[in-house]
Amino acid sequence: MSLQDQLRNSLSIPTTPQLLLIAILFTLFSLTATAGPREQAKRIHDRIAGVPPSAETLAQMVSEIEDNSDPLAAAMIATEHPDFYNVTLKNWATPWTNEEMTPFAALNDYSATVIGMVRDEVPFNQLLSADILYVGTNAPAYSNSNNDHYEAMENQSLNLKDELQQVAQSNVTGLPSEGTAGVITTRAAARAFFVDGTNRAMFSFTLLNHLCKVLEEIKDPTRPADRIRQDASRSPGGDSRVWFNNCLGCHAGMAPLAQAYAHYNYEYPEDDMEAGQLVYTPGMVQPKYLINSSVFKDGYITTDASWDNYWREGPNSVLGWDSNLPGTGIGAKSMGEELANSHAFAECQVTKAFQAVCLRAPVDSADRSRISEITESFKTDYNMKRVFAETAVYCAGE
Repeated sequence: MSLQDQLRNSLSIPTTPQLLLIAILFTLFSLTATAGPREQAKRIHDRIAGVPPSAETLAQMVSEIEDNSDPLAAAMIATEHPDFYNVTLKNWATPWTNEEMTPFAALNDYSATVIGMVRDEVPFNQLLSADILYVGTNAPAYSNSNNDHYEAMENQSLNLKDELQQVAQSNVTGLPSEGTAGVITTRAAARAFFVDGTNRAMFSFTLLNHLCKVLEEIKDPTRPADRIRQDASRSPGGDSRVWFNNCLGCHAGMAPLAQAYAHYNYEYPEDDMEAGQLVYTPGMVQPKYLINSSVFKDGYITTDASWDNYWREGPNSVLGWDSNLPGTGIGAKSMGEELANSHAFAECQVTKAFQAVCLRAPVDSADRSRISEITESFKTDYNMKRVFAETAVYCAGE
């Protein structure tokens, strides 16, 4: 080996190809770092709507960035593009409406209500409790027993930004206002999570979709077991250790919260699940809450829809429960308020918006710090549209 080669190796001098690559990367970084208002506006618009802005929109956004030093205002202009509603928000919300968590499902009353609330800047902490629904103005009448109304809107490629209309859910579905609970009591949610089973699915998927928590992730075996129903075996497979080490931690906290859904079911004709509808029976506990009573006869017998949040104490107090709420109540509406006013709920919505706009998960301290800042801003008024705009500004330089 020549002296020159020895020196190259000892000093780790880059080879010619490596130098070329470094030069290219430096050039790209320099272009990003020095991007002007026009380039910034284009990137922001692409992040939010997924398509380039029109010349007029671009000029408005550039003016906000260049003349007013306000990229957030520019991002809010981008949220007016129809594709923000028809594509970005629809793909964002649709996975919450089905057990497969696919974004390719049809528009429905759950996803349409999410889209409408974002458009109208309805405080997003009402998502799980409000007497609210969004319907179309140029579609067949809403039906409690099919999804034709929303599929017609989609088949006609209607502009959701202009098409969706806010109505009282109780006026359209026939539910009493006290029985409504935002997207929880939409037909799509009932079809996915109140169907058959024991209504535990509704709670676990709500926890996953809106607090970004899997039950196993937050199980706490130190909570009291007094509200766990009779159908849960205390010795699965004949081994009580399985119960104490695995099952108890989830059921102890879930059971007293999921009791809020005791008056709901999704009923459908035999062999035609798609023709079913949400059923609400105030004053009568659904039979599914009382099944398999012989599995553990000393278990809890559900008599009403009262609920308590045992997770306000213990390790899950870190989910950030609202101290202004009592942590107890009756029915899905008040329980939805409990979940949606937690810090975990707010942080979850911001993180999901980050993933939708940045097209990636947060990866470093800078990402996590920005998510934390946006979350605190979000909690002041729960404006979800602004969250998308703030996130787009942050990710536009990538």
